[in-house]
Amino acid sequence: MDAFLAIVSRREVRAYEDRPLPDDAVRRILEAGRLAGSSKNRQQRRFVVLTDREAVAAAVFNPANVRGAALLVAIVIAGKGPLGLDAGRAAQNMMLAAHADGIGSCPNGTADAGAMARAAGLEEGEQVATVISFGYPKRQPRERTAEEWIASADRKPFEDVVSER
Repeated sequence: MDAFLAIVSRREVRAYEDRPLPDDAVRRILEAGRLAGSSKNRQQRRFVVLTDREAVAAAVFNPANVRGAALLVAIVIAGKGPLGLDAGRAAQNMMLAAHADGIGSCPNGTADAGAMARAAGLEEGEQVATVISFGYPKRQPRERTAEEWIASADRKPFEDVVSER
């Protein structure tokens, strides 16, 4: 898949088919996160593959898509610096790698930090930046060009978000 097409066509997927992901696809998703850039190459993040869906569902804002996912990954951060930015870079890499393999994804925020810490087995000073659910979409999107995806996106107009000074 063309990189620009992958970027403009990726959408959040919240309903998944009931089937597992191949091990090689899971490895590619995790490698994409691991290889994401980080501030000063500090790599102050790690990834936890979460297996207790009910514990995770109790700790996120959108429990339904967690319960139906084939793979749940917590991005765990610790230390100082632009950790949120670095976590976001890793998350986007993982979601784009999944999308290129026909796998949907959706990031989830933590509603209960204590419950999430227990579900992810956090160490002192760590926190979960986001939990990403992955799975094959129940509904496959139709094929479109990059321009068609852009035209159909529910986003502010280009001129409203891009300026020059």
